[in-house]
Parts: sequence; C-alpha cells; structure tokens
Amino acid sequence: MRYEAFLIDVDGVLTRGSQALPGAVGGLKALQGLGRVLLLTNNSTRSRAQLAHHLAALGFAVEPSDVLTTSYLAARYLVDRVGPARIWVIGEEGLRTELEGVGHQLGDRPTEAAWGVVGMDRAFDYAKLSQTLQALRAGARLLATNEDATFPTPDGLVPGAGAIVGALRGMGYPPEAVIGKPSFLAFTIALAELGTPKDRVLVVGDRLETDVAGGRAAGVDTALVLSGVSQERELATSAVQPTWVAADLAAVAVGRWQQGGGSVET
Repeated sequence: MRYEAFLIDVDGVLTRGSQALPGAVGGLKALQGLGRVLLLTNNSTRSRAQLAHHLAALGFAVEPSDVLTTSYLAARYLVDRVGPARIWVIGEEGLRTELEGVGHQLGDRPTEAAWGVVGMDRAFDYAKLSQTLQALRAGARLLATNEDATFPTPDGLVPGAGAIVGALRGMGYPPEAVIGKPSFLAFTIALAELGTPKDRVLVVGDRLETDVAGGRAAGVDTALVLSGVSQERELATSAVQPTWVAADLAAVAVGRWQQGGGSVET
C-alpha cells in the first residue's frame, strides 16, 4: 500500500450506533500500523474525548488526539475567526463541551447570541426551532456542523443534522458556513494536522456526497466502504467516483478493493 496517512470516518466505517462493525477493530489497527490515522467525523454529538472513550470501550485503540469531530472543528473555526463569542446552540453535549472548552459562552437567551451553531440534536423540537428563529432574526450568524441528511443506526437511517439545517433554510436562513465534510474547512484542518503529502493520504468513508466528494475536492485519494450509507448500485449514476471501492474497513486495510466503479471483491 502506497499510503502513509489515513483520514477515516466513524459512523458506517468503524461503528453503527453503539456497535463496532465486523472487522473494523482489526482493520483500524492494521492501518495504524501503516501510518498516522485521524478519525474525521461529521458527527457533532460527542466531543473528542467522549468519542475516543466510546471507541476505546468497543475495542478501538484511539486517543482524543486521534479524533476530529465537527463539534471540535466548529469550536476551533469560530474562536480562530472571531474569538470567544456568545452562542446559541442546537446540539448535544459534545458540541456544547467543545464550544465551552475554547472559551465560547453558551447563552439561554437566543436574542443575545452573536452566532447560532447547529448540529445533530435528537431532542430537537418546535420550541428549539422557534428559539433559533428568534436568534437569527435578532442578527445571529449561522454555522452548521454538517448537512448530513441522515445518520446510520442499527435500526436503519434516522434524520441527521441536515434535517435541522434544512428547516432553517426553509425559513430563509442558510448557514454562513458548513464545517463538516465535504467542506474544504474540515479537510484543510485535517490535512494540516497530518502533515503528510496529499498523494500519500487516503480518505476512507461510507458516503459519496461527503467523504468521497470532499476528499476528491481536496486532491486526496478516497476509498468508499459499503458498510454504511452509500451502496454499490449508486456508483453507476453518481458524478462522484471514489478511487477505490471496498466492502469494509478490514478490506481496505489489506488492499482488497477495486478501482472506483468496479465490482467489490468478496
């Protein structure tokens, strides 16, 4: 394998919900033996420390420094751009933890917020939507952690952060920026963290529209695994094509794959 560093998605590649996918623990360990591995996930529900702890409990050898969540990327983006700010949040504990960790103030009065930050929120309801509208009407700028329409679970797909962002778009408030894949923002930070030449980096993910599209736009080779959302039949009509297609992470680790658009080895 010519790759020396790896940007690997989590949901649909390593895990599905609270379960490790078959072969994923060994696959990750094998790739870690080949070079630097960073986990780059659009999921904002956990902080870096929370996600590392969760994965370690499932058998993955992961430290917080190996993880880039959109909760962390959003917090870092804002503090680097505008400094500590007063923020209205739609999101879960991980997003709040990362925002507070770099000095942002999380207010309980939406009209006082300078920014609204939106991520996946499994307790989202009409009241939160109304309060966020108040923040935006009062002048808050909007940042989205990601626009994934769905999220894979053991029981099937459920609405993702993109469903909430879509509701805000429907009211006339599109996000000023989107941090997560396929945004160049996520890949710029991740590639800088790796410090490896692009031609030696491989992005591994389960979504054509995020992992593969973002990796290709960043000039990096990509491997689509079929253990998550995107399926092989979609390749025939997709304008976005991966460099490689593999059944799962274990197959990637041993180079058991096909060129993008080809049949997957079994």
